[in-house]
Amino acid sequence: MRPFIPARFEHIAFGLLLSCFMSLLISGVATFLATGLVAGFVGTWLSSWLSSWAIAFPTVLVVAPFVRRVLHRLVIPATA
Repeated sequence: MRPFIPARFEHIAFGLLLSCFMSLLISGVATFLATGLVAGFVGTWLSSWLSSWAIAFPTVLVVAPFVRRVLHRLVIPATA
């Protein structure tokens, strides 16, 4: 696959994919724990996931820069 996302949008694409996969997994686990494997599980899970993703994506975009700053202070820089 050829790259198609400009570098200036990399942080947004990162947040989009990270929030997508994390919210998909977590909402699936939470839905399973709440309902079990019942009829209509996938539909309930996807509905739950879309709601979760709508919150997770902007949250990742806002929180990620803060986390990077904190880690920059905690991590010892690698020496070449």
